[in-house]
Amino acid sequence: MIREITLGQYYKGNSFLHRLDPRTKVAGTVLYIISLFIGKSIAAYLLAGVFLAVMVKISTVPFSYMVRGLKAVFTILIFSVVLNMFFIPGEVIVDFGFCDISREGLQTAVFMAIRLVFLILGSSLMTLTTTPNQLTDGMEKLLKPLKKLKIPVHEISMMMAIALRFIPILTEELDKIMKAQMARGAEFD
Repeated sequence: MIREITLGQYYKGNSFLHRLDPRTKVAGTVLYIISLFIGKSIAAYLLAGVFLAVMVKISTVPFSYMVRGLKAVFTILIFSVVLNMFFIPGEVIVDFGFCDISREGLQTAVFMAIRLVFLILGSSLMTLTTTPNQLTDGMEKLLKPLKKLKIPVHEISMMMAIALRFIPILTEELDKIMKAQMARGAEFD
């Protein structure tokens, strides 16, 4: 499961999206994420889904490779869906006695799940098509106007680069630890 994390990894390619300026990718990803949180209708999520599908197609990154990144957050996804479904009050659809499923709770749970999946896939698409160095340079250039406000833009970009470089290393080390523990009889199922 640890090897399934795709966020922060680069998928080598020569597509239009791979060659696109990293500042454009960062700005586009931020706008995409903002649109996910602003849009609250089925039409908005359909539009976001079509946009994401087009970007995945343009990127030439296999969709199955991108979906692998969702396995790591599947538990969080299920947990948030269940919480939203059972604990948001409204018109009751199913009554279990001690808790109810409301129409509003079900709608919020579905929208939250779609939003979370689209958020992870969109973010992964940016990191899969941009090397960590390009991403760092793009962030630094985007944040350059903040230097006038005495904000340490270079240091912020450097911290992000270090964090991105350590994601694959951290997953490899965690995988080694898990294999060693499994050899000693630990079960991770």
